[in-house]
Amino acid sequence: MQKFDTLTAIAAPLPIQNVDTDMIIPKQFLKTIKRTGLAEGLFFEMRYDVKGKKIDDFVLHREPYTKAEILVALDNFGCGSSREHAPWALLDFGIRCVITPSYADIFYNNCFKNGILPIVLPEKDVKELLEMTAKEEGKISVDLPNQIVRAFNKEYRFEIDPFRKHCLINGLDDIGQTLQKADAIDAFEHTQKQSLNWLYG
Repeated sequence: MQKFDTLTAIAAPLPIQNVDTDMIIPKQFLKTIKRTGLAEGLFFEMRYDVKGKKIDDFVLHREPYTKAEILVALDNFGCGSSREHAPWALLDFGIRCVITPSYADIFYNNCFKNGILPIVLPEKDVKELLEMTAKEEGKISVDLPNQIVRAFNKEYRFEIDPFRKHCLINGLDDIGQTLQKADAIDAFEHTQKQSLNWLYG
């Protein structure tokens, strides 16, 4: 998993509440278990009309937001079904951080497991960021070690669980966390093979 330390990037405003996982990545894109190639389906029904024609005024089709790595949205982001393809699609597009007032729990947890930083800020701060990113079209900075979002000469502090912070900064998903104990696992298996060798055929 890619490490997350600080990120300075274009932030795309998506002033919508209750963005569910089917909006993030519709069901027809769930046939794969690969984490790549899903950017095409990200927000598909908002990016394209029923004939498949690109909707030019959708935020991710407009410059400079086509290169956005941060997404700012309203509350209850990631609600709906518990599809891990949702953070995969965001990450495949290039989104490494989402900022909202609240998230659905499963989506929130899936973000951390895939290297996306989901930041929670008060609604008034998020609305201010939405207004500024829509107007200014500039880059904002996310400083995970110091837990600060810096945008347009203002700072917004956010809270994060210390263990999740540690995992993101060090690029540790569930497998990476397990591999940190590789020496202890090897020692246990060595001892077990000696005392219970019948288990190993």
